[in-house]
Amino acid sequence: MTKQVKQATKQQWTAGQMPDQTGRVFVVTGANSGLGLATTRALAHRGGHVILAVRDEEKGRRAAAGITAGRPGARLDVRRLDLADLDSVRDFSDRLHADHPRLDVLINNAGVMAPPRSLSAQGHELQFACNHLGHFALTGLLLDLLTAGRAPRVVTVSSVNHRKARLRFDDLAGERAYSPMGFYNQSKLANAVFGYELHRRLAGVASPVRSVLAHPGYTATNLQTSAPTGLWRVVFGRIGNPLFAQTPAQGALPQLYAATAPDAEGGQFIGPDGPAELRGGPTRVPLAPAAADSATARRLWELSERMTGVRFPIPAGRPAGLV
Repeated sequence: MTKQVKQATKQQWTAGQMPDQTGRVFVVTGANSGLGLATTRALAHRGGHVILAVRDEEKGRRAAAGITAGRPGARLDVRRLDLADLDSVRDFSDRLHADHPRLDVLINNAGVMAPPRSLSAQGHELQFACNHLGHFALTGLLLDLLTAGRAPRVVTVSSVNHRKARLRFDDLAGERAYSPMGFYNQSKLANAVFGYELHRRLAGVASPVRSVLAHPGYTATNLQTSAPTGLWRVVFGRIGNPLFAQTPAQGALPQLYAATAPDAEGGQFIGPDGPAELRGGPTRVPLAPAAADSATARRLWELSERMTGVRFPIPAGRPAGLV
């Protein structure tokens, strides 16, 4: 564990400790609400130029207006991105390339949780498509801009639930059996596998881009109150959130740390330091063994390239120990 992460554990690292981000360009997916909005606000307050990648542009503009009301002069740019539609991902990338010669940080934050079974525009199970495939494709398409960035990073947001999951390679679309939370957990494991394998591959070619993982613990967002249905929504959304959950500003700290702290290293997984990693200040936490398994990573990577049509210009990484 690095000195700064130890210090973060003891002193409850806050957004106010972020280095100045003036001149740095960020893309935050799902930036109009919850963790994405809290992340965008914190980066803007430290001078960052933040591109809000949102499915609903009107909601994105309202979110940006709320930030600029408290921070006049904040550099914000709202752009449409539907991660569940690979055509939208490519269009977002094309437009970003036209306007920006570099990108410093990509924060893969957006997600959907526990909807009834449905399919993406390309026919993939929605949670796997949005939470994993969309971010996989986006990262690959923007990797050249990131390579040109200053101290560039990719932050992929997983969940403590990745430790409960398995990858259903024989039924990724949930055609034979579908569990809303089971497939959400699968998508979060896919995020963790991807983020760590990306680290291995980038390190293998001495890329300047760092791939760092983060999770927010138990944070009150609209994922719990709007996506799930039935008993889960009542117990965790309406009761659990007010009593036990962190605020989005608190829950965003691990991904902010991963995105900006000088000491955050590629391959690290940053989460809350409290009991069961549900709340607290950012610290380094362990990945599930399945998330660091090189054979699983290669299989998921190759499958994701076929499903998205996006190929990264970096070879497979060597097996590495758990972070």
